[in-house]
Amino acid sequence: MMNHRRFKFKDISVIIPPMFEQHKKSNKSISVVILAAGFGLRLKNNKPKALVALDDGKTILDYQLEKLTKYISKDKTFLVVGYKKELVMEQHPELTYVYNEEYSRTNTAKSLLRALRKVKNGDVLWLNGDVVFDDRLIAKIINKSISYDKSCILVDDKRCGEEEVKYDITSEGNISFISKEVVNPRGEALGINLVLEKDIPLLIKSLEKVDVNDYFEKGVENMICKEGALFVPVNTKGLFCQEIDFPEDLEVVQDYLKQTRKISVPQ
Repeated sequence: MMNHRRFKFKDISVIIPPMFEQHKKSNKSISVVILAAGFGLRLKNNKPKALVALDDGKTILDYQLEKLTKYISKDKTFLVVGYKKELVMEQHPELTYVYNEEYSRTNTAKSLLRALRKVKNGDVLWLNGDVVFDDRLIAKIINKSISYDKSCILVDDKRCGEEEVKYDITSEGNISFISKEVVNPRGEALGINLVLEKDIPLLIKSLEKVDVNDYFEKGVENMICKEGALFVPVNTKGLFCQEIDFPEDLEVVQDYLKQTRKISVPQ
């Protein structure tokens, strides 16, 4: 049985901390990769999963782009597509697309690999195409990557079921393991991550070596365990982030959107 959290929301205003402003003024560049090649069989949906409708006619992808473009421009956004790719491309022709023609027999590791090979320079923030999140989490990830000079993984310290990707940390506070098989985990890895430019060649090498059916977390874990790469966790601290795998997850997200809309309406 999966654990689904219900959230109460007091403040949904966007806060951009000073460290993020520092990043904007630096010469560093950040690209976004959204992994949207799959389809939502468990949602009983015949469209690409990224086009699942959430609220007010917006899709998961619409919502993601709305939040991401507060921090990173659309011309730095790469979308990995596969299943019924034309439907996605028609909705957002302004994006840069990477086609994984082997989407039906590969997993997110190989989709991410294809996208990383297209990014010319700078850090890369990547996420699964089925995650709905509070946009302040993007600022938190960017800030921590700057202040620690390390690649980052968004996490939530909670009890996990079998389906969640879990994580643990070292005594120094870096990620030690990340997979569905982690024993006695700290919590869940939520599918939003940032890899520094200096770590991208090693991530590409690691993704090349994993099996076609592996998730990208396998590549990250191999980087950490076999190559000594350093990733730090970024905790949500109660900010909303939900991956939509099952109908129950979709209900949690729709409830969240209804609550945020109520809060944003002046009394």
